[in-house]
Amino acid sequence: MIVIADTTPLNYLVLIDQSNLLPRLYGRVLIPPAVYKELLAEGTPACVRDWAVHRPAWLEVRPPFLPLDIGHDPLDAGECEAIALALELRADLLILDDRDARLEAARRNLVVIGTLRVLEDAAQLGLINLPHALQRLQQTTFRAPAKLLQAMLDRDEVRRKKHPQGTRKRGVYLSGTSRQTIACPE
Repeated sequence: MIVIADTTPLNYLVLIDQSNLLPRLYGRVLIPPAVYKELLAEGTPACVRDWAVHRPAWLEVRPPFLPLDIGHDPLDAGECEAIALALELRADLLILDDRDARLEAARRNLVVIGTLRVLEDAAQLGLINLPHALQRLQQTTFRAPAKLLQAMLDRDEVRRKKHPQGTRKRGVYLSGTSRQTIACPE
C-alpha cells in the first residue's frame, strides 16, 4: 500500500500522541521534502519538530519528480508536493486535511482521507479509544464541524456496543486504550 501524507495530519497525530497509528494502519508512509520542511518550521510545535528530527523508520521522505501545476489555486508547497507525489506513485491513499487541497486531489481522482478518518479507522480496529482521541484533538487547534464529530462518536458507540471486548485483530483482543497526557499541549 502506498500512502502519502501532508503536514497537517502528521502534526495533529503527533500532538495527540497517535502518530504510531499510521504504520499500524498503513505500514510505510511517504512525505515529500516540502512536508518535511514544514514539520521542521519554526512555528511548528516543539514536540512535532522533535518528532520530525528523529522521524520514525516507517516515515520516508521522497521528492516528486515533477512539480504539480495547479495554476492559481491557493495550496501550500507541502500540499502541492504531496499531491504530485501521490499522482506519480499512484498512491492508494493521500492523507490531507486542507479543504482546497482535498478538492484538488479529488479533482485528480486521488483517494483522500484526513486525520479524522485515520482516527476512526483505528477505532474500528480497536487500536484507540475514539472519544478520548477526539477529546485530545479538540484540545489542539484542529477544527471540525460538531455534527461530524458527533456522528463519529455515535458510530463508535454502536461499534462498542456490538463488540464490548474490543475488536478482534490477529487473534488478540484490543481494548483501544491510549495514554492520558498530551505530549505537546498548545
